[in-house]
Amino acid sequence: MTNVKEPPPSAVIAVGDMVEAAGHPVGSGVIKDGYDPRLTNEDLAPLGKQSWSSYNIFAFWMSDVHSVGGYVTAGSLFALGLASWQVLIALLVGIVIVYFLCNLVAKPSQQAGVPYPVVCRSSFGVLGANIPAIIRGLIAVAWYGIQTYLASAALDVVLLKLFPGLAPYADVDQYGFTGLSLLGWGSFTLLWILQAAVFWRGMESIRKFIDFCGPAVYVVMFILCGYLLWKSGWQVSLSLGGEKQGNTVVVMLGAIALVVSYFSGPMLNFGDFARYGKSYSAVKKGNLLGLPVNFLVFSLLVVVTAAATVPVFGELITDPVATVARIDSVTAIVLGALTFTIATIGINIVANFISPAFDFSNVSPQKISWRMGGMIAAVGSVLLTPWNLYNNPEVIHYTLETLGAFIGPLFGVLIADFYLVRKQKIVVDDLFTLSTTANYWYSKGYNLSAVIATVVGAVLAMAPVLLGGIVFGMAGAAQYSWFIGCGVAFGLYYLLATRGPWRSTALRLPEGATLVDAEDVA
Repeated sequence: MTNVKEPPPSAVIAVGDMVEAAGHPVGSGVIKDGYDPRLTNEDLAPLGKQSWSSYNIFAFWMSDVHSVGGYVTAGSLFALGLASWQVLIALLVGIVIVYFLCNLVAKPSQQAGVPYPVVCRSSFGVLGANIPAIIRGLIAVAWYGIQTYLASAALDVVLLKLFPGLAPYADVDQYGFTGLSLLGWGSFTLLWILQAAVFWRGMESIRKFIDFCGPAVYVVMFILCGYLLWKSGWQVSLSLGGEKQGNTVVVMLGAIALVVSYFSGPMLNFGDFARYGKSYSAVKKGNLLGLPVNFLVFSLLVVVTAAATVPVFGELITDPVATVARIDSVTAIVLGALTFTIATIGINIVANFISPAFDFSNVSPQKISWRMGGMIAAVGSVLLTPWNLYNNPEVIHYTLETLGAFIGPLFGVLIADFYLVRKQKIVVDDLFTLSTTANYWYSKGYNLSAVIATVVGAVLAMAPVLLGGIVFGMAGAAQYSWFIGCGVAFGLYYLLATRGPWRSTALRLPEGATLVDAEDVA
């Protein structure tokens, strides 16, 4: 098992290329002779070279954070009745939690050089890993649709400003289908096609697109914030907020939980990016710059801009596209809305083509490529009618709570297995074999401890989400769906994996196999 198959020259991508940050490492894996083709392709195999710097990780987070979805989610916290400074604190505390959790997820993938679904083979089994892969892939489908819808809403603003006669077609009651207006359908379809076209054009096109997106939103947001401050006479109150439902501290804790839920998707499969890091310390530094530091600036812009809409427009507006639409300048509206549209498209390609590309490829490596995985997400996103998942603060929170309920248990199992059960050790070659004597075969390719822990965690986490409007106290508990699912699965998996009939055996190191011991690496 020492011979390796080198990737063809045409498949090699420059390590510093931003497109690798977008999760499109075609042919960059090294396949050993003993790897089973049913578990292997060059996208999933361990990387032969890891050269990402902390800047590459920072650039990824900058692209992922700066979106209309992020702005709308942050703005929706005002609906909880929080004042501006309280919203800011909730955002910052939430992102610090995400930062530490991303570091935990990054370590196994960075050390083994494999993406998230392959790392899951160590905890779920080489076949059982398809369970978390499919769950995460389907969640990416939902997010792909949501981000496309938010971008299309920005495009609607431009079209209505340029062509006022289209107004009747923007009315869902006059011309609407499945909750979206005819104009909305047109914009959504156009952007859906545009994203697919950019994706299929190849690596260089994606790299250029992404390089523009993150900074572009920052420029527009700074200009928008400065303009509103100037219009308000620099008199902005940070004490605004609606009527709180309960104790302030409790409400803020719920807001923090929602921030974690918002980032739970990219946080779970962050290993898809961390695998390229030249060192674990480089990944941690990139996370520090891209999450707490970068998000601090983003949060300040969101809070100040939202607060400034009150004195300028007479009401609180938490949607940046709606804010831009209220400005008395066609040029400003068009440029602002188009920038948000283009940036959201770029973020969508980065964040929501990557996960299904690896996750669905993991199900059938020889039949599903990363392109096909991305297109599966694109097609499925339309069927979910995403405009119904993110059209007001209450629905936004329900959507985040549901997604968090399913992602939390997967996170809990992964962390418990790698850090507590396996003591940060992975036998890399056994991740790619169906041998019944390999470490990750478990029972017919499935680790029942992981499956049971995931199911129980998800059920208990979804219970308060579904019963929120029926049983007293459940609505408050629903905000913590990610934490409930993660905590239950974490504890239950550890108990099952260390005690009882399904407990994990000590790792065996076959002759010539590669063992990764992350404890020995900084």
